[in-house]
Amino acid sequence: MKELVSFVTCGFPDKEFTKELGLMLKDAGSDRLELGLPFSDPVADGALIEKASLAAIKNGYKSTDAFEIASLLGKEIPSYFMGYFNSFFSGGFTAFCEKAAEAKVKGLIIPDLPFEESQKYLPKMESNGLVGISFLAVTHTDERIEKITKASKDFIYLVAFAGITGADKNEDLSLILQKVKSVTDTKVFVGFGVNEQTAKERAKGADGVIVGSAFTKILMDESLSSKEKLAKCAELSRNIKAQINE
Repeated sequence: MKELVSFVTCGFPDKEFTKELGLMLKDAGSDRLELGLPFSDPVADGALIEKASLAAIKNGYKSTDAFEIASLLGKEIPSYFMGYFNSFFSGGFTAFCEKAAEAKVKGLIIPDLPFEESQKYLPKMESNGLVGISFLAVTHTDERIEKITKASKDFIYLVAFAGITGADKNEDLSLILQKVKSVTDTKVFVGFGVNEQTAKERAKGADGVIVGSAFTKILMDESLSSKEKLAKCAELSRNIKAQINE
């Protein structure tokens, strides 16, 4: 069974909504959650997630909100904090890892922390029962793919194309997926540009997909009530989960 990893921005529009959304996504077929930590300059994210992130900050988001959200959701569904370097280190990396572990977070996803740089932080993550999720891209050399793949645990985040989340691009992922699968049994999830139209194709040869902007687009629709947003996100989750497993 291929997995669906669903991204939500912590605190958008508020922390109580995020909790409700996470639980609803779990019931609607999502297998894991990426809990996005709002940041003022999310360099790997597209306009939609950037707007959601900035809106959460404007609405009063605090780092304590993310731990509170994770404390609830982490008991129900495997949950990972996704954010940018400064969010994890500004208050001390050791303290962050300890709090994340207490909140039942499974791992950390830090797109602006290069693989080589991340290695010196792994012992602190692992001593707190956390995994550091590695990124792979189609632009990587075979040597680098093998190096990162062999060191990866839990799952590998395969970036579908060079660019930002939510973009409408297409790359042939078959070769890199074959290479990864020849080296490891670690699961590979494809992210960036995954939505209801692209999920089935992106999931070919992979163990699942990561969806973020498609959910955020629904949440940014001001014509919808909170109840309608939750219902539409749940429907999207069910549809994508079904499509990638057809």
